[in-house]
Amino acid sequence: MFKWIKNIGPGTLVAAAFIGPGTVTMCTKAGVQFGYSLLWAMLLSIIATVVLQEMAARTGIVTQKGLAEVIKGQITSPLLRNIAIFLILGAIVIGNAAYEAGNISGATLGMQVFGKETAVFYPILIGIIAFIVLFIGNYKILERSLVALVLIMSISFLITAILTKPDIVAILKGTFTPSFPENSSLIIIGLIGTTVVPYNLFLHASLVKEKWKTKDDLSSARKDTMISIVLGGIVSIAIIVAATAIAGGNVDNALDLAKGLEPLYGENAKYLLGIGLFAAGITSAITAPLAAAYVAKSCFGWKASLKDNRFRAVWAIILILGVVFSSLEFKPLEVITFAQVANALLLPIVAIFLVWIVNKANVLGNYKNTLFQNILAICIILITIILGVKGIYTLF
Repeated sequence: MFKWIKNIGPGTLVAAAFIGPGTVTMCTKAGVQFGYSLLWAMLLSIIATVVLQEMAARTGIVTQKGLAEVIKGQITSPLLRNIAIFLILGAIVIGNAAYEAGNISGATLGMQVFGKETAVFYPILIGIIAFIVLFIGNYKILERSLVALVLIMSISFLITAILTKPDIVAILKGTFTPSFPENSSLIIIGLIGTTVVPYNLFLHASLVKEKWKTKDDLSSARKDTMISIVLGGIVSIAIIVAATAIAGGNVDNALDLAKGLEPLYGENAKYLLGIGLFAAGITSAITAPLAAAYVAKSCFGWKASLKDNRFRAVWAIILILGVVFSSLEFKPLEVITFAQVANALLLPIVAIFLVWIVNKANVLGNYKNTLFQNILAICIILITIILGVKGIYTLF
């Protein structure tokens, strides 16, 4: 474990990205509204994330290219290539724009526990902070500090989940027995959307090739992915378990979310959660536009650095859209929920491209997918499509 911590890799960044304000919100709503009955959806999400992120990481290490660049290079027809680029850009840009609004709204929600009088300016302030960090390009120190705050929040939920003295039998039943309580469809696809994030697949493929250069490093990458995502999933499950302590209540603001921490922290719970939500939101508010810029760079073949004007233009558009949508008169939790649902609906598009690539021998050679990996991937895609269709049906 200490060796893994010393050689911490991109898997941890992926986990930190999905343990954001969306995770806190969706998991809390799942626990408040449905108790332990939707824990199976989180387990499914963890398995799906491990499977898909491993494929993305394997592609990045073996090819030493970004995922979008690999997909683009494997399509010979100019028409089909342009359609694929349009679909990828559309999926990531639309998903990240929605996700960015959720990130900024989550950070805003966190700031509101310290005062609501100037809340109208919070999205703009958060946007300015993210803009400065991205424009300078040296965001790692700040990101690590914010991830540390997210970990503090995560540990709090783990301890709280234990202190609420949960029903272990009920937890096991909810985890391994799928059920669909009335009006739970959007929450289920939201739980998947908050964990299996489409842009993380592209970001992971880009990050691993910076850290690992040879195929011999695949084992290290797999361990990094597995450990990081499973730990992140455990935290998400803990949030659901902790939230059952306020079952039957309404979740409208950060003070309501903080009730899950009150058994441990009392009145100070809202301040701890506020700091955690702000940390989770601002970290993801930086990562989402950055991932979109990496995708655009791969799709258009730019030889661009972080300071390239084209690269900056992409993340700036995503950031501005996030600020605008989060500033409109929607409840923050509604924006966050929409972001997670949008991600879940876009996931099958990205996953289909990924599975197609990892089955090509001319791309991955002996490292292409096995039959078992394909069965898992196809099952995941089918489940996300079914849940997505069910979610749309429920909406309309």
